[in-house]
Amino acid sequence: MVKKIIQKKLIQKKSFKKKLVQKKSISKSLISKEVYVPSDDSFLLEREIRKRNLVGKVCLDLGTGSGVQGIAMLKSGASFVVCADINKNALVESKKNVLKYLKETKNFDVVVRFVETDLFSNLKGVKFDFIVFNPPYVPSEKIKWVDLDGGKEGSETINKFITQFVGHLSSSSEILLLISSLNNPKKLINIFEKKGFFVDVVSKEKLFFEELFVLSIKK
Repeated sequence: MVKKIIQKKLIQKKSFKKKLVQKKSISKSLISKEVYVPSDDSFLLEREIRKRNLVGKVCLDLGTGSGVQGIAMLKSGASFVVCADINKNALVESKKNVLKYLKETKNFDVVVRFVETDLFSNLKGVKFDFIVFNPPYVPSEKIKWVDLDGGKEGSETINKFITQFVGHLSSSSEILLLISSLNNPKKLINIFEKKGFFVDVVSKEKLFFEELFVLSIKK
């Protein structure tokens, strides 16, 4: 029985790797050269990840930045993690930090992939048990940098995520989504609920000009 389970996992990993071979090109004209430095939002999300047992889970750290959330997934027992970002420089930084963590902990029995992608554009057909997304959520008059600017109500990238994520969920997926009080949270929660998802505010932190929320989204 154990042998069959291991064989199944190996087949899934090989299949996953094949799905990442063909990548769509991503325009660099609207992508900044900056890598988001971990801040209050990053650490709030990280603490929530650490409350979960991710053993055996296929995980996605979407908008990985410096890799903080991907490392938190590994610390929580995940053995298969995809760190994804539209910003190539962020992927370089996250890979450096993740590999440093794996070397320090001598944890070489895990699989970590680093994927350059605009949301799910280069993750076609791949399903995840656990998705974490810290999107660009600060409101801006226009989108100058797609990896940093949130646009109107700071929710333009979040709205795009909402139209794409459903096809990438396993039968028992959970999503952790970081949003701000500046993003009209009630409106966003209502959109998820209309799609048939249950939404809970599992963490929050009040800052001097906004309040941060971590939403747990499940079927």
